[in-house]
Amino acid sequence: MKRYTVGIDLGTSNTVVAYVEAGSVEIRVFDVDQLVSPGEVAARPLLPSLRYHAAPGELDAGDLQLPWANADLDAKQPVVIGRLARTLGAQVPGRLVASAKSWLSHGSVDRVAPILPWGAGDDVEKISPVAASASYLAHVRAAWNQRFPDAPLEKQDVVLTVPASFDEGARALTLEAARMAKLPALRLLEEPQAAFYDWLFHHRETLDDELRATRLVLICDVGGGTTDLTLIKVEMQDGEPLLTRIGVGNHLMLGGDNMDLALAHLVEGRIVGQAANARLSAGQISQLVERCRAAKEQLLGADPPESTSITLLGAGSKLVGGARSAQVSRQEIEQIIVDGFFPAVSPNERPGRARGGIVEFGLPYASDPAITRHIAAFLAQHAAQSRQALALPESGESGESVQAPLPVPDTLLLNGGVFRAEALTARLAATLGTWRGEPLHLLHNANPDVAVARGAVAYALARAGHAPRIGGGSPRSVFLVLDEDGQHERGICLLPRGTEEGHEIPLKDRTFALRLGAPVRFHLASSVADTAYQAGELADLSRAAGDFVRLPPIATVIAPQGASGPREKPVHLTATLTEVGTLDVHCIATDDPAQRWLLEFQLRREQPQADPDAAKSHPGLPKAIEQIDRTFGAKSQDVGPKEVKRLRAQLEQILGPRESWDSVLLRELFGTFTERARRRRRSADHERLWFNFAGYCVRPGFGYPLDEWRVEQLWAFYEQGIQYMNESQVWSEWWTLWRRAAGGLPEAAQVFLLDDMAFHLQPPGTSRYNRPSGTMKVAYDDMVRLAASLERVPVERKIEVGQWLLTRLKKPSENPQSWWAVGRIGARQPFYGSAHGVVPPDIAAVWVDAILALDWKKVEPAAFAAVQIARMTGDRSRDLPFDVRAEVVRRLTAANASRSWIEMVNEAVQLNQADEGRVFGESLPVGLKLLG
Repeated sequence: MKRYTVGIDLGTSNTVVAYVEAGSVEIRVFDVDQLVSPGEVAARPLLPSLRYHAAPGELDAGDLQLPWANADLDAKQPVVIGRLARTLGAQVPGRLVASAKSWLSHGSVDRVAPILPWGAGDDVEKISPVAASASYLAHVRAAWNQRFPDAPLEKQDVVLTVPASFDEGARALTLEAARMAKLPALRLLEEPQAAFYDWLFHHRETLDDELRATRLVLICDVGGGTTDLTLIKVEMQDGEPLLTRIGVGNHLMLGGDNMDLALAHLVEGRIVGQAANARLSAGQISQLVERCRAAKEQLLGADPPESTSITLLGAGSKLVGGARSAQVSRQEIEQIIVDGFFPAVSPNERPGRARGGIVEFGLPYASDPAITRHIAAFLAQHAAQSRQALALPESGESGESVQAPLPVPDTLLLNGGVFRAEALTARLAATLGTWRGEPLHLLHNANPDVAVARGAVAYALARAGHAPRIGGGSPRSVFLVLDEDGQHERGICLLPRGTEEGHEIPLKDRTFALRLGAPVRFHLASSVADTAYQAGELADLSRAAGDFVRLPPIATVIAPQGASGPREKPVHLTATLTEVGTLDVHCIATDDPAQRWLLEFQLRREQPQADPDAAKSHPGLPKAIEQIDRTFGAKSQDVGPKEVKRLRAQLEQILGPRESWDSVLLRELFGTFTERARRRRRSADHERLWFNFAGYCVRPGFGYPLDEWRVEQLWAFYEQGIQYMNESQVWSEWWTLWRRAAGGLPEAAQVFLLDDMAFHLQPPGTSRYNRPSGTMKVAYDDMVRLAASLERVPVERKIEVGQWLLTRLKKPSENPQSWWAVGRIGARQPFYGSAHGVVPPDIAAVWVDAILALDWKKVEPAAFAAVQIARMTGDRSRDLPFDVRAEVVRRLTAANASRSWIEMVNEAVQLNQADEGRVFGESLPVGLKLLG
């Protein structure tokens, strides 16, 4: 038997650990040893989930000494975790890693790449969100093992909590962080459930009385990074509560961090003045947020003062002399936090949908900060099951034509550090009471900071029979996205909501023919809606239906059974909610159920995905393939040079104009051409046409199922190179092919491409790069467009190429279309790359100055290039200074530029379809709807 059961709350703001010894029911909080000041170690119940990356020489080795060996052996700079990290981060801007947990659920960046601290300078060592999370767990493990050397943490029964709204990708990344921290065996538990388990355990002797009048509990858990909502149905049977979780909310990046940020914006205005262009840097606002957090806790706590001063320290030698202060009052804090985040709204109000979400420190926070509006939307989403739990009549049952009122739970449990403030608790309870028409029963949560960690232990005790368990199974339904006939995107239910742990759901009515020796990739979606889907049931997943959220794709590779074995394997799919709390999907051979292959989630940065079209294969495809076979088939046919050149026109006669070919048709044609690749070298026209069609049919290299595999197949042709090296048009199509497919190429391949072109791209007289063998100086303009499209190459290489182009563009003979490339390289919002890889704002601002010096009437691409570089993202680590953007807006206005372009520079908005094409460099396939 394991000696201890341990609960770990890996929070956005703090990490908390609780435990119980085997045979006992006394749950204790583990005080974690940590640095509280330089050279001073103390045990505290809260370990701030923060890392400070100190500058060389900033701290002595003795200042960082812990009772155990340094767990960050790979760190090149001194690293501080916990209380001292918070203190140092509030003093020195740009070196604090914060909110790593929020990054785990942010799919628009590579979450396993070193990107934190977000917006930090090149002199600061970076770490990935997963590695940062792992470092907090590693610190906990080291502190525990120091205290209990005979009972190491990795050998105990460990429960780790996650937000209920975390999707399968974020959960898998959390497990990866635990594995990196050498905690490979643990169980996941949703945080709102953990908070309720803590309350249940505290009141286990009196639950009959405490829950006698309760039918439905709303758990509102507002943490540092997320607001997590859960509904628990309560039924009393023989004096014992039967508890069923009937609903969880979608991921909502809204919490204490947003409140601190709102206060920081108020104080920023007072510190820097009211000038429109006055703005703190990303590092300074990070420092200010930490100081506003402390002020918030002071002014909303017990016996608060009327006001407090918030001071922003200077930098370097001006650390004290450069300090600036602003006064904030308790009344202002209450107005911003209470009225701003918990407004007393009506039950019919819903979250506003801004055109662009709030982005700070690179994180896409919820665009509407009103938590009460989000709660109203959540309750409406789960209205049917809530009415049933509350024994209310269904809509229309009363005989009235009016809409049924919003079903509001009768009981409320609040969790999260923000609810230590009585003003917030009172406002939320009063608002829900107004909606309900009578006060809610408020379950007392004595210590919200540690309730989740204690509840994780209580959950383990409940599994052992010491308290009631919460049933309900999977919080969401999971769907396999189908590529089928129909007007809408459809999915088949793989795992119905409510499926219990360990129960395998076979999808026997569907058989899939899996290609052996190649990656097998499936796209999934999930829904927390209370619609009762059955396994195998088809559902409309179109976004008009709402509720459906894309998950990372799942994939595997099934090795072929010998060279002469079958090339395909018929399989069924099964899905299971594991005992750990994650989703497992297996392929099972139809002829041998013992043959099983686990499909693993692909957790690197998700490129903007496009919905697979649900259209039928084009009826003219067979005839088109016949025509392609005349030119590229195995048998040499009597096809002269003129007919080869007319292949495009002939295909358009059969399939319609090339611009109308949709994603399904394009990818089918891509397969047709790659299967006939060996015959591309019959003549220069054959090679030119093959390059043209292969690139056109796979563009933009991502967005359709198995595109990653297609581009991997295509990349194999790069080493084979060009046959007709003296033909300039063949070279042009060669570089265009790779530009069109670039979005599907990994970083290593993109760097390889850039290295091959560097000699030709560098300005005349530059000798840094030597001429590569086999590459001729032809199709320079196409190389420029390709280089600009390589969004995964390191930032320093982007800067290098941008400077080359600016040097060349000083000559009147240079093609003015190269300004498009400058705009693409310096863009604030990548087309497919990770947001952490953009050119720094100070360099991009210099490029904008060069564009502003042009005559935009004579240089047509200049205006859109300026828009690309000056585009507003809301992330001050990427955005250009206000005065630079204001000058771009002035020039755009004077040039009568598109209103959408001006809006892109003034506010964070999405690209329209036409501008997506301008960024990419040509039109995107019909039906390709980018989600990023």
